[in-house]
Amino acid sequence: MTETPLLDTPELAGRRVLLGLTGGIACYKAAELCRLLVRSGAQVRVAMTHAACRFITPLTMQALCGQPVFTSQWDARPHNHMAHIELGREAELILVAPASADFIAQLAGGRADELLALLCLARPDGVPLLLAPAMNRQMWQHPATQRNVHQVSADGASVLGVASGAQACGEVGEGRMLAPEQLLQCVTAALAPKSLAGLRVLISAGPTFEAIDPVRGITNLSSGKMGFAMARAAFEAGAQVQLVAGPVHVATPYGVQRTDVTSALQMHAAVMEYATQADIFIATAAVADWRPAEKAAQKIKKDGSGDTPALHFVENPDILADVALSPRAVAGQLFCVGFAAESENLLEYAAAKRQRKGVPLLAANIGAATFGRDDNALLLVDESGTQQLPRASKRVLAQRLIAEIARRLPGAAAA
Repeated sequence: MTETPLLDTPELAGRRVLLGLTGGIACYKAAELCRLLVRSGAQVRVAMTHAACRFITPLTMQALCGQPVFTSQWDARPHNHMAHIELGREAELILVAPASADFIAQLAGGRADELLALLCLARPDGVPLLLAPAMNRQMWQHPATQRNVHQVSADGASVLGVASGAQACGEVGEGRMLAPEQLLQCVTAALAPKSLAGLRVLISAGPTFEAIDPVRGITNLSSGKMGFAMARAAFEAGAQVQLVAGPVHVATPYGVQRTDVTSALQMHAAVMEYATQADIFIATAAVADWRPAEKAAQKIKKDGSGDTPALHFVENPDILADVALSPRAVAGQLFCVGFAAESENLLEYAAAKRQRKGVPLLAANIGAATFGRDDNALLLVDESGTQQLPRASKRVLAQRLIAEIARRLPGAAAA
C-alpha cells in the first residue's frame, strides 16, 4: 500500500535537514523521526557516531532517508573530501536526536573527535542546531550535565526539553527524548518565519460544559482542533503561547502552556487573568451562551409520571467582548480576534458579531461543516471588508490566519 504523504507540514517540503544520531536506546525514535521528516517532504541527510551504530544500523537510516549515511570524518564521498564541512554547508538545520550526555559534553568543551561533533562545530552561521537530550534521569540531573547544557545553549544551540517517564534502565523520571511528533514540531518551528517573535498570544479553544446535575450537562460539538492548531502556529511564529482549553482530547502542541477549564465561568476567569499580559487574544473557543441557573446536587431521576424537569437558564459572560473592553485592548496594546460558527447567513451574522464584540478581526465558518473535522474554510471579516481563506487542513489554515493576524497588527506595515 502506498503511504499518503503528510499534508499538515507543507512548510518542510524541500527543506534540507541534517539528522545526527548519538549512542542511546532512543535511536529507535530517531528512525521514526526520519520517516516523519521524509513524509513531510524534507530532504534528510543522516550522520551517526560510532556509538549510535551500536544501537541502529546505518543501513536502516539509509533506507528511511533515501540518502547515503555518514559515520566517519574520513569519508571521501563529498567532492572536497571534507564531510564535516560539506554536510554542514548543505543543511538548513541540524538536529541531533538523541543527544547523549557525552555528546553534549563534547560540544560544551569544543571537542571534535568524530564527524557529528565536527560538523556541529563547523556549521555555518545562521544554521540552527537543535539538541534532543536522551539519557538516564540521574545523568540528566547531574550538575556536570546541567552545566554543559547551559554552556551549549550559551554557545547558540537550542536544547529541547526532555520528557519524563519510564526509562530503559527501569527507572522513572526526566531524561527521555521527546517523541518523534514533538521533534517534528520543533524542526518546523525552527524553520518557520518569526512573524510574532517576542509577542504573547492567548488562545481559547474547545467547547465549554455547563452542568445540569453531577452527570449531565450542556455542551457542543467543538473538538478544539482549530484552536490547538492556532496555538501551534503561533508558537512556530515565535510567540509565547498560553492556551485555555475546554474539555477536549487533543494533545498539547510542543512549547505551548495549557490551562484546562470546564465551564464558561472558569474559562472567563482564566482568560481575563491571562489577558492582562497578552499582546494578542484569539477566541476560537465555542463558549456556551447560557448555563442552567442551578445545578442539581444529585442526578435528576425519572419518577415514572411522564413529567419532564423544567430548566431555567442564565446568560454566561461574553468572554471576547469583555477582553475587547479591557484596558490593554482599549489602549491598543491587545489585538483581539474573534471566531464565529454559524449555521446560516454567514457574512451577515459574522459582520454583525464583529461590530457587537468590538474586535478588529473575526474569522467565521459554518459550524456544522467543520466541528470535529480536520479541515476548515474561513471567511475573515474586518473593517475593510472580507477575505476568504479556502478550505485546507486546520493546520495549514491556522498558519495562514496567523500570517494575516501578523499583517494586521499595529505597526506591522511600518516594520
